Amino acid sequence: MTRTLNPNVMVGALAHWSNLSSRVGKRCRLMLLLRYAAILGSSPADRIPLRPWFNDVFSTDISDKCENVLSRLSEKHGCKMVEIVIPELHEMRIAHIISIGSEALCALTPDCDDGKGERLTYDTRTNLALFRSFTAAHYVAAQRLRRRLMYFHMEIFKNVDIIVTPTTGMTAPRIPPSALKVGETNLQVSGNLMRFIINANLLRLPAVTIPVGYDKQGLPIGMQLIGRPWCEASILRLAATIEETCAEPKKKPLQYYDILKGN
Repeated sequence: MTRTLNPNVMVGALAHWSNLSSRVGKRCRLMLLLRYAAILGSSPADRIPLRPWFNDVFSTDISDKCENVLSRLSEKHGCKMVEIVIPELHEMRIAHIISIGSEALCALTPDCDDGKGERLTYDTRTNLALFRSFTAAHYVAAQRLRRRLMYFHMEIFKNVDIIVTPTTGMTAPRIPPSALKVGETNLQVSGNLMRFIINANLLRLPAVTIPVGYDKQGLPIGMQLIGRPWCEASILRLAATIEETCAEPKKKPLQYYDILKGN
């Protein structure tokens, strides 16, 4: 994109599709697929250029696979993409870390007070030390912002049924050998992995991920569907359609454990 926009908003794309397969059901209402776009870069005038957030991933293998799925849905079910605006994405990330960090601290503090904190890995202890810097005012402000963000999303869901993004901004990263002993704190990797899941996690929206292929290294790629509250049926119907018409054959990883069979 070549337009500029105020840094408090982001641009997305809306897709309308219908005529689902018989497996989904004739009474399934029209679905709207929403693809995010993020704001990147800066300028002396404090106006920043835009490029699709949907493609803001560590590897283009991820965005290409998800784009292919959307293209197939468009061809098969008739999608029409339009742009939308969602405010305050940066603030949402801050509210998310304050909320989830405060809840994690409250859950683990009793164990730490009982002397069990030494059992935690070093990266967990580091995170808890950060979370202890949050104040009650920070938490209250995050919850007020959460309510505001929920309002924005509910306004969008008046015209949109399902938000679609890649599940993660990167495929599974390598685990450093030292991490098995002392843990790992890598904010860049964490940011890439969590980039697209913050909305559903903070706002408690129903979401599901569907495997849609593999990158060049054979690592799995997922696409995420987020729905409005109490609309799990809608995202499950669309997930079933994607699995039926778009997903690639599954591959077992080199190290595989079937938790159902216990082997």
